[in-house]
Amino acid sequence: MNTLRDIPALPGEAGAYRWFYADVTAGPFSAVCIFMLGSLFSPRYSVAARRGGRPMEYSAVNFALYHEGVRRLWVLSEYPHAQMESPGRLRIGRSTLTYGEEGVVRMEVDDWTAPWGRPVSARLTLEPLTPVGEVVRLMPELPHYWQALAPRAKAKLEVSSLGVTAEGLGYHDTNHGEELLGARLAGWHWARTHREDTTVVDYHLPDGVAPLRMTACSSGVRCERGDEPQSRPTVITGWGLRVPSRLESGDTVVGQARLLESSPFYARLEARKGALDCMGEVADFRRFHSPFIRWMAHFRTRLGRAA
Repeated sequence: MNTLRDIPALPGEAGAYRWFYADVTAGPFSAVCIFMLGSLFSPRYSVAARRGGRPMEYSAVNFALYHEGVRRLWVLSEYPHAQMESPGRLRIGRSTLTYGEEGVVRMEVDDWTAPWGRPVSARLTLEPLTPVGEVVRLMPELPHYWQALAPRAKAKLEVSSLGVTAEGLGYHDTNHGEELLGARLAGWHWARTHREDTTVVDYHLPDGVAPLRMTACSSGVRCERGDEPQSRPTVITGWGLRVPSRLESGDTVVGQARLLESSPFYARLEARKGALDCMGEVADFRRFHSPFIRWMAHFRTRLGRAA
């Protein structure tokens, strides 16, 4: 099975970015962890990139833990640089992303909550059950890409700072691009659904671009462009962001979308029904670049020093 060995190439030019995303569903718990180079949550990079600021100077670690849909922990710490300790190991602050033997993914978070600084020690371990997916261009002629690295994985969640240990299913991918999100790519909505023996990712894109669908199982990973975008029921959050009122996987309605995170430019949603587990995100990157929203983003971020 084709699995991960080395960290994919990191960004270097102003405006570029790459992040590594993972989520775990384990009984009543859900967790999301993101290692970011050229942080999409950074109000500082939003400004600095236009003046030549490099993405590695605006690296960040995001970790969130939820219990039955209620947030228990939120880490978002930004650092002045990241370090490649080996071809398969990335360090940001005191936290690490490691690709080990047989493609095992380990995200170890040693950080503090934002903004108040409560210590957090957490680990996500993912053992891939599928091969690596192909690199996909999200929008025609725009330099933004996505790749499912471990779209379906046996997962273990450990949060020693809260005494939590649980096992379930995991998902891991990477996004990267050569220009600021929001410059030409306005935003997106995507959802990951674990089914009984497959995992499906649906990417809904702006400007009338046909959606992407990835299907992953033990025999392989398939990604294809769908037909014309379909109209889906939405609601407007208290921040004025339009989000799906329900999460769907193809023609299957998983359930009413439960907001895990809500902000003026970003929302994280979850729905479960029987063997179906769906995690989704909505992002409006153009909104993020407005001065008022950049100012608000400072209050969700902790500035850290290099380890």
